[in-house]
Amino acid sequence: QDGLKQCLSEFKQQLAWVERLDVTSGQVVDPVSQSASSKDAVDPENDFQREMSFYRQAQAAVLEALPRLRKLQVPTRRPDDYFAEMAKSDQQMQKIRQKLKSKQEAMERSEKAKQLRAMRKYGKKVQTEILQRRQKEKKNMLNAVKKYQKGLSDKLDFLDEEQTSSQGNKKGSANQRIKKGPNAKRRYKNQKFGFGGKKKGSKWNTKESFNDVSSFQSKVAHNKGPGKGGKKALNKRPGKRARQKMKSRAR
Repeated sequence: QDGLKQCLSEFKQQLAWVERLDVTSGQVVDPVSQSASSKDAVDPENDFQREMSFYRQAQAAVLEALPRLRKLQVPTRRPDDYFAEMAKSDQQMQKIRQKLKSKQEAMERSEKAKQLRAMRKYGKKVQTEILQRRQKEKKNMLNAVKKYQKGLSDKLDFLDEEQTSSQGNKKGSANQRIKKGPNAKRRYKNQKFGFGGKKKGSKWNTKESFNDVSSFQSKVAHNKGPGKGGKKALNKRPGKRARQKMKSRAR
């Protein structure tokens, strides 16, 4: 103890309080219970009581120090244009951002995988329900057939149900074919060979085409157009003597 006091006297400096800003306060009364707290009042094993005791003690020290600072005209509030640099560097903050981003992506992947698993389970459930329903319908139909064969029942309702279901399937497939239309091969053949029907005699005259003489041209029909020589111009073959002369020249 004497040694500690000696060391304290060596490094102790007689400075004003504004240079030291030390505040000493004892244990503070609990405002809820309004009872003076002692060392035994706070259970050190109880984290909540211990932290609340520290909080009340710090609050009491602040309430004691603020009036003294105001007397000394020391500002206690930070100005609005105060700028303080961060303790961590930009590189450290970038690493933190990347870490948070990777955690978020991992959470999104796990959530997506969870949804896919749930969807697969739901799909399997629906498939099993459909198979069970089909097996039940088949079993009921076989039982009805057996009853009819044994003469226990004279109703044929199960056949009507089967026919209606098959007709419904056929109608559905026909509607699908109508909506789908012809394929590319069928369209090419239709374009190349036509769409069937009567082809022979397609150029025959009809009553309407026979009576229609709007496209008739007399000069063209009687060979009297410009540059034509009448009937003589039609006979372009040379005469017999001319042909013989041509043969003799060729020899």
